[in-house]
Amino acid sequence: MEENRSGERANDLQNDRPNASSNMRTIAVAATAIALIGISIPFVWQPHEDAPVAAAAAVTPAASHEPGEGQTEGGACMANAKTANWDFKLKDLDGKEVALASFKDPNKVVLLNFWATWCGPCKAEIPGFVELQEKYKDKLTIIGYSVDDTAELAKKYAAEYKMNYPILLGEGREDVQDAYGPIWGIPASFIISKDGKVCRKHMGIAPKAVFEKELVALM
Repeated sequence: MEENRSGERANDLQNDRPNASSNMRTIAVAATAIALIGISIPFVWQPHEDAPVAAAAAVTPAASHEPGEGQTEGGACMANAKTANWDFKLKDLDGKEVALASFKDPNKVVLLNFWATWCGPCKAEIPGFVELQEKYKDKLTIIGYSVDDTAELAKKYAAEYKMNYPILLGEGREDVQDAYGPIWGIPASFIISKDGKVCRKHMGIAPKAVFEKELVALM
């Protein structure tokens, strides 16, 4: 009898092992799915601790490249486009003070991109910006505005991603964000025409092809 009971317990353990293995696989798949969903959603940057939760939730990165208010698919510039505010002096990666207005050029379109090294979707856009800057270097100036990184950290990432456009540091400079915003999430990008109008806005990540189409329309 004792041998039979031992045999039954052994069989029960063997039968339980496939179930345990199956459960582990199910948990692993679920964890992977949750991680992928997390990666696909841009990190929300809130410059003010008391910023309304509703404002942060209003960021729609997945569809950010769709036409917004006053912004049509075919038009080169929004109907209600405002003049860009260039009246700022910021530090570059070398600690030099740079006038934002120094990037104004009647022959070039400007893409002002608000980003940070901790923002996954921001980094996902960088390779496309590098390619666009190289391809249209005579007609385009891309400016990377690092919202809260130190010069050392931003410089490290600029080298790692081979960023071929100027990087300005915005740590502690909420006045710039306010001038182009309100900006409740990053990445946030602003396309400025040669005559200084903010013609397009992207609150969230957008494909390289969308940026290229809009930039070329203004060149």
